[in-house]
Amino acid sequence: MKEAKKDIRALSKEEIRNFFVEMGDQSFRGNQVYEWLWAKGAHNFDAMTNLSLETRALLEDHFTINHIQVDSLQKSSDGTIKNAVRLHDGLIVESVLIPAKNRTTACVSSQVGCSLDCKFCATARLKRMRNLNPDEIYDQVVAIHRESMLYHNRPLSNIVFMGMGEPLMNYKNVIASIDKITGDEGMGMSPKRITVSTSGVPKMIKKMADDQVKFKLAVSLHSAIQETREQIMPFAKTFTLDDLRDSLEYWYAKTKSRITYEYVVWKNINDKEEDIDALIKFCKYVPCKVNLIEYNPIDDGDFQQAGDDRVQRYIDRLEAFKIPVTVRRSRGKDIDAACGQLANKH
Repeated sequence: MKEAKKDIRALSKEEIRNFFVEMGDQSFRGNQVYEWLWAKGAHNFDAMTNLSLETRALLEDHFTINHIQVDSLQKSSDGTIKNAVRLHDGLIVESVLIPAKNRTTACVSSQVGCSLDCKFCATARLKRMRNLNPDEIYDQVVAIHRESMLYHNRPLSNIVFMGMGEPLMNYKNVIASIDKITGDEGMGMSPKRITVSTSGVPKMIKKMADDQVKFKLAVSLHSAIQETREQIMPFAKTFTLDDLRDSLEYWYAKTKSRITYEYVVWKNINDKEEDIDALIKFCKYVPCKVNLIEYNPIDDGDFQQAGDDRVQRYIDRLEAFKIPVTVRRSRGKDIDAACGQLANKH
C-alpha cells in the first residue's frame, strides 16, 4: 500500500530547505516554497510559478497541501458572511466574516464540534471529532481576508477565536496558527488585534500567561454564581469559578492585559439582582470589561433573551461601579452565523 503523502505545511522552513539539499538542489528553494505556502497562500504546487516545472513535479511526488475549501458561502442582509469550510478529510467547520463601520472581523473555528457542553450553544451539541491543525485555522483567516477585500474593499482587521470549539482544548495548534498569522512570513497581523475566547479552562489560562502571549483574552462567563454557571455550562463543575478567578488573577499579574467577560442575560436564569451583584464582585478581582451579548436562540425554549429592562439594569449597575460595559448586537442571525449558532446546519 502506497504511503500517504505528508502535508508540506506540517514542515518547518528549515525542514523544507533540508529536503531540497537532500534532493541535490539548493536550500534557497525551501525559502521560495515556504513563502508560497504561507505569505501567498498557495493551494497547490502548480501555483508556485517561480519554480521550474521539474521542481513542482518533485514537490508533487513527495508532498500534498491539505488546503481548506469554502464549500458554501452565505451572505446576511447585514453584510455578514458565513463560510462552510470543508477540510481535507471531508469534515466541515464554519467561519464568519463580520463587517462593521471601521473594521472587519474574522470569527474562526478551532475544533470540529466542541469539547465542552454549554447548554445554550448549538456547537456544543456536536461531538468533538478532532482538533484543527494550525494550517486549517490559518486558511480560514486567509479566506476571510480575501472575502473582506472582495466584498467590502478593505483588509481584515481583527480575529476572534469564537467559532466552533474551545480554543484552549486545542492550545498547541491555536498558538501555532497565531504565530503564523502574526509572523512576518505569514500575514503580519498584530497580536493585539486577535482575541482568544475561552469558556474558562484555568490550567490553560495559566499556561498562556506563562507563555507571555500578546493577544487578548475573553472569557465566556454568563454567571458569577457557581450553581447557576453549572446549570448553564455543566463543565463548570470541574472548572470552578474559584479556580477560574485564581487563573485570571495569575493571567493579569503576568501579562497586565485586561480581560473581557462575555455575558448573556437570560430570562429567569441570570437576570436577578443577586446575579448582577455576583458579577460586580467578580469584576473587582482583575481589571476587566463586560461585553453583554444578545442571545441567539437555537431551536428550543430553555434559554430566552431577558427583557431590555433587565439588560439595562446590568448596564446601570456596572457603570455605577465604574466597570466598562458594552452591548454587542448579533450579526448574521438570518444565516445562523451569530454567536452560539454555528452547527453545520447545511
